[in-house]
Amino acid sequence: MAPIPRLRDYSGPAILSYGFRPFFLMGALQAALAMVLLLPLWFGWIDVPTAFAPRDWHVHELLYGYLPAVTTGFLLTAIPNWTGRMPLQGNPLLGLVLLWAAGRPAVAFSAVIGWQAAAAIDCAFLIGVVLVVAREVVTGRNWRNLPVLLLVTCFALGNVTFHIEAARHGTAETGIRIGLAVAILLVMLIGGRIIPSFTRNWLARRGEGRLPVPFGRFDIVSLAIGLAALAAWAAAPQSAWTAASLILAGCIQAVRLARWAGDRTLSDRLVLILHLGYVFVPIGFVLLGAGIWGLVPETAGIHAWTGGAIGAMTLAVMTRASLGHTGRDLVADRATEAVFGLVLVAAVARIGAALVPSAAWLLWIAGLAWVAAFAGFALAYGPILCRPRLSR
Repeated sequence: MAPIPRLRDYSGPAILSYGFRPFFLMGALQAALAMVLLLPLWFGWIDVPTAFAPRDWHVHELLYGYLPAVTTGFLLTAIPNWTGRMPLQGNPLLGLVLLWAAGRPAVAFSAVIGWQAAAAIDCAFLIGVVLVVAREVVTGRNWRNLPVLLLVTCFALGNVTFHIEAARHGTAETGIRIGLAVAILLVMLIGGRIIPSFTRNWLARRGEGRLPVPFGRFDIVSLAIGLAALAAWAAAPQSAWTAASLILAGCIQAVRLARWAGDRTLSDRLVLILHLGYVFVPIGFVLLGAGIWGLVPETAGIHAWTGGAIGAMTLAVMTRASLGHTGRDLVADRATEAVFGLVLVAAVARIGAALVPSAAWLLWIAGLAWVAAFAGFALAYGPILCRPRLSR
């Protein structure tokens, strides 16, 4: 029997041949541009005609702008491998990209067009992603990935909540917590698949030695505790019990990470960055729990998750997927190593700025390093994403 083709006959632009291509590139550019605008906006040097408060606009464009783009690029690439179905290509993919792109100016100019119109345009993208993922999971009978569909659905609902809450109350606290909780759950769920898998594959090629512990009951328990802690934080963010559950979840996630043999991956930057990015998951849990108890500013934990776990983990996945799915060697060159270093500097500096509010210079370091990391990815990987896959 002939093997099932993994791609339809396609002769259009290479960038529309697979979901990771446009969404990784557009997401990186948007992450850099949003930060370029944030610092002058934060200090009152410029004005953006958005209906959101400056902080909420910044958070929204990370949680519901950048992250959905990268997540969609990853899912549109991974789901065909999970289900054996054809990937989204060509005009259907372009339509989804344009739907995401339309949300960016809609949110930025929401004070001009009205929050209802902005919400309708912006929320349409994630709703569309939910429908695409649901079709693939159900048609492919890939029930193992129903949790991913559920999380993407919660993501879409969180965005709707964000818009309504911001319009009614002037700020979007619940919408932010929902989006961030879903983001960290996605990192824990997908990271828990790919980090030990890629680590095992790399270490196995090098010969004998300690390998990552296979997925088992401990991972299930750790995910359940993390889910419970995040749900408690979303519902009751100032509860002492919530703080305790967050710290417990952080400690368990730290143990989970230690079981993946990351200390043996120092010589492979593409694998190492996955472990370093995941480090910010337990750090975020612990700092946020400590913040609720008044020991540190709560924003330290939030920025560990946003700048560290989300920033570093997504760049780690974007670089690896871009190389692997375009037929290139899985090797981090100097530009890739620089991108990894910059995003880690951005994360550490932003946590430091939260812990030491008087050190405003750390904000500038964090912001500039973030812009350099994502602009650097776009410059280094843009040509790769726009060109056909290498023939081998």
